[in-house]
Parts: sequence; structure tokens; C-alpha cells
Amino acid sequence: MAKGNTYVIGDIQGCYDGLRRILDKAKFDSSKDTLYAVGDLVARGEDSLSTLRFLKSLGNSFSSVLGNHDLHFLATLNDIHKAKKSDNLDPLLNASDVKELETWLRQFPLAAKLDKHTLIVHAGLYPSWSMKKALALSNEVSDALKGPDYVNLLKTMYGNTPVKWSKELSQEEQRRFTVNACTRMRFVTESGELNFDNKSHPDSATDDIKPWFKLQNPKLKAKQKVIFGHWAALSGETQSPQFVGLDTGYVWGQTLTLLNHTSGELITLTA
Repeated sequence: MAKGNTYVIGDIQGCYDGLRRILDKAKFDSSKDTLYAVGDLVARGEDSLSTLRFLKSLGNSFSSVLGNHDLHFLATLNDIHKAKKSDNLDPLLNASDVKELETWLRQFPLAAKLDKHTLIVHAGLYPSWSMKKALALSNEVSDALKGPDYVNLLKTMYGNTPVKWSKELSQEEQRRFTVNACTRMRFVTESGELNFDNKSHPDSATDDIKPWFKLQNPKLKAKQKVIFGHWAALSGETQSPQFVGLDTGYVWGQTLTLLNHTSGELITLTA
């Protein structure tokens, strides 16, 4: 069988129709191609249930990292948080196969290697972490999420503290920071503190914070690349080929972006 293409899609957010249309546009063939997602598979779009069912049906042709909305869905399903109306999750939460979909979703990590030099993570790479460090911390959280006591992880992952990484943090603090850095991070201070207050385009930010990808990271090698989503206001504008932002705000009426990682082509679909 001929080897196919590897694709990476930006935040789907339950936009099932857009997902199917952009895959058709790319002529995606699940018998030979592979699709990766940068997380936020669910919420806010018109049909999170069909989105998860379809992606699950792709079997080994699909993989993903988890985004903040995916984790929030898991927490809501386990009565840790209540869904907001804007989350648009009721059909999924009430589905007959929701426990199967939950088990399937729990298997995905926070960060993953696409190839030897490429990291996929929902929000980004914390500026003092190497790719190897991010993957190791992701594995620790993933092991807990896949384990029998996963609900405890979901209960303790909420909160904005600690704001800065330290190896002196407790296990619970390390896991919370890892979840926040991998799924919620946008702006970081020069001293390495996460800022959750600003979700705008960097042009509108104050001088004391910078996009995580604008801070010097001595642990990231020049040949390494980070593919991420999460930041719709950014519209994928990083001004660096090393950092590829794929959340281009489809759920907000803008565009859905699909990267053909094999060829480097960006395929877009206007909402």
C-alpha cells in the first residue's frame, strides 16, 4: 500500500460539518493518510458528538493531543464542573456511547511527537522546557488520566497557580502547571510566569508579557518545530516557521486550517 500524507488540523471545537468538508477538500483517505489534531475536538461547535464518533471511527488513522475544552468535557461528564450553555455539550453528555468516547479520549496525551523534530501540543511549549521535558511531563499527566484514579486528576487540575515552573513543586502542583502550560498558555512574562488574563492578539498586549513563542528558549533546538492551536486571536501569525499556529477561529466564523505536514501545504476552509 502506498504511503499517504500526514495532516494536522487546527481546533475543531465540535464543528463537524467543517471537519468533514476540509477533509474532503484535502482528499483525505483514511486507508493511507494519517490525521492529527491539536486538541479542542469538542465544544461550542454544532455537533461535538458526531465529531468524536467520526474521529474515533478513523481508528489508527487518527490521533490527537488534548486541549482545555477536551479536559473540561471530561470534568463535566464526571460532575466536577457544570457545562455552560455556550459549551454546547448536552447531546454529547447525554449520548448512549458517551462512556466509550470518554475512555477513548482519555488515551490521548497533552503533547506528542509528530516526527523526530516536531512537537504537537494544544497551547504551546513552555519557554524553559525542552521537547523531551514537555513529553515526559505530558506522560506523567497522561498516565494519571488513563489510570483508575483519573477523576482525582480532573478534580485537581483547575486553578491558575502555580504560575511558574519549579522542580520543587508538589506532584499535584506539577500536574496542574503541566495541564495549564500545555492547554491554556498564551502569554508569559520574561521571568517565566504564565499570564491567563490576556487572550487577545499580541499587538494588543502590555509590554510586561510576551507570546510564549517570542521568549528565548535555550532548550529548543533550531531544527525543532512546535505545532499548536488554542489561540484563535493569533490567526496563526507567529512570524516564525519554527512555530506553526493552526487555530484560525473557525468556530468564531473565520477559517479552519489543515496542514499537510508531508508537503508543507496549508489548506483552509472559510466558515
